[in-house]
Amino acid sequence: MWILYAVGSSFFAGITAILAKCGIRKTDSNVATAIRTVIVLLFSWLMVLVTGTGEGIRQIDSRTFLFLVLSGLATGASWLCYFHALQKGDINKVVPIDKSSTVLTILLALIFLQEGISGVKILSVLLIGGGTLLMIDKKDKETNVQKQSSGWMIYAVLSAVFASLTAILGKIGIAGIDSNLGTAIRTTVVLVMAWLMVFLTGKQGEVRRIEKKELIFICLSGLATGASWLCYYRALQDGPASVVVPIDKLSMLVTIAFSWIVFHEKLTKKSTAGVILITVGTVLLAVV
Repeated sequence: MWILYAVGSSFFAGITAILAKCGIRKTDSNVATAIRTVIVLLFSWLMVLVTGTGEGIRQIDSRTFLFLVLSGLATGASWLCYFHALQKGDINKVVPIDKSSTVLTILLALIFLQEGISGVKILSVLLIGGGTLLMIDKKDKETNVQKQSSGWMIYAVLSAVFASLTAILGKIGIAGIDSNLGTAIRTTVVLVMAWLMVFLTGKQGEVRRIEKKELIFICLSGLATGASWLCYYRALQDGPASVVVPIDKLSMLVTIAFSWIVFHEKLTKKSTAGVILITVGTVLLAVV
């Protein structure tokens, strides 16, 4: 059953990137992230009420709470970096770098969760890593000076690093509690962090100037994120992180498909080969 939740997480995560891209064409990425987090927070606590798991908050020990907070901080950092990169760079370039967090997650799961390593996992890591490198189009540096100067690639890499930490910390944090409650607590931390960044950068005044169309897309991306998170942490609670995370990262396929339909961003032959390698590596992790 956890595989179905992982697939659901992948689908909703893929839609999230497209909806978010539509909502941050003119809106500051930090402001958009903060607004999206409000939607995710409402969505996640609603699920806690529906499932009746709210009383479990009294039974959370200090260690679990600490890891939930740390996971929330890592998630917030990943979001801020990811959507900043997404605002400045092409989806087909930002998303593959972000999804390369799979490789780091597998290594961290080996070290901290003792999930073990095998020949298949090593082969999968090589395929995913090689595919990611193929999808990072070097032509971007030559043909788009403005994007290169914006440093979107640095933010995309940081997003991947923080996303890896999120998975490991989240796995530890929800070990003894309901995944819906854990998601709600983590989201609360992300909300505080996101709005703190808005006020620290002096962007709070931009909230009132957001175009209605972009606000709708930002809210929809928040709903998609909430659905993705609920599926993701339910899968992470029951399944191994080294398998759940790669399945979730297949959201890249959904994102690439919609980026072609919505933004007309086409893949080169080199990028297509990269997608195939990442997909094969991910499927190997899931079925073996």
